[in-house]
Amino acid sequence: MSTIAFIGLGNMGNPMAKNLLKAGCTVRVFDVNTDAARQLESEGAQLALSLDDVVKGADTVITMLPAGEHVCAVYLGDHHGGAGLLNLVSEGTFLIDSSTIDPESARLVASEAANKDLEIVDAPVSGGVAGAQAATLTFIVGGSDEAFNKAKKVLQHVGKNIFHAGKAGDGQMAKICNNLMLGVLMSGTCEALSLGIDNGLDPEVLSNIMLQSSGRNWALELYNPCPGVMEKVPSSNNYQPGFMGKLMLKDLGLGIDAALHSQSAVPMGTLARNLYAFHNARGNELRDFSSLFEFYHDKNESE
Repeated sequence: MSTIAFIGLGNMGNPMAKNLLKAGCTVRVFDVNTDAARQLESEGAQLALSLDDVVKGADTVITMLPAGEHVCAVYLGDHHGGAGLLNLVSEGTFLIDSSTIDPESARLVASEAANKDLEIVDAPVSGGVAGAQAATLTFIVGGSDEAFNKAKKVLQHVGKNIFHAGKAGDGQMAKICNNLMLGVLMSGTCEALSLGIDNGLDPEVLSNIMLQSSGRNWALELYNPCPGVMEKVPSSNNYQPGFMGKLMLKDLGLGIDAALHSQSAVPMGTLARNLYAFHNARGNELRDFSSLFEFYHDKNESE
């Protein structure tokens, strides 16, 4: 099996690296949070303490980083003279970035990689922590046909659905569109459930009615935001993430940035972004994004 360098071991990266280990891959891990990397060492991963160290002997590098600035710094080098991955990896190393970032940063890194005859794909994920743990993530890949086929052989160990969105950066753009829709959908679901509750309806009964009617959607089916309606979802666990509100706000911001670039109209995405900005500012940014339900229904939220 291949040797994979995995960089970025947060809520998503940690279970992804574990599933690669379960698949029989040799996995070398690095994170600026050394404790996060040491946790994977106890699972059988090889611990590295620097970017230079983690890529030694690796056939493939996977990165899972917070934002475009971090991706650019890791791949291209930072302003303090630190070398980036493109100058550290061996010839023929295949690169996969599974961060969710702006398409322009993804295309910049891809262009610089091509200048060094290195293949890279942007492959952001959908499915959240539960999907990462169960190896059922959806990967949305941008890159050449050849690079996509290479990526698929690796990503099949950690994901269930692997789509080729198009050229470099298109994986990011498709993910941004998906999460813009998710933010709008969750906002509307919270609003409808709260309206029903305020008018005397049982939220579980209302959810079941909408599930069998034209209001059916992903949140009602798999991620109900009203506490007590559905087991094993964040709303029934004090909104423990899951997918943090600050990440939804970031992704909605990426959608608005992309809309400004293309002069597209995104009024509902803009409203959802503003709702999350207000809700998060009241101490909810680290809670699950479905906690937006409290914006509508928790009377303390509006006092």
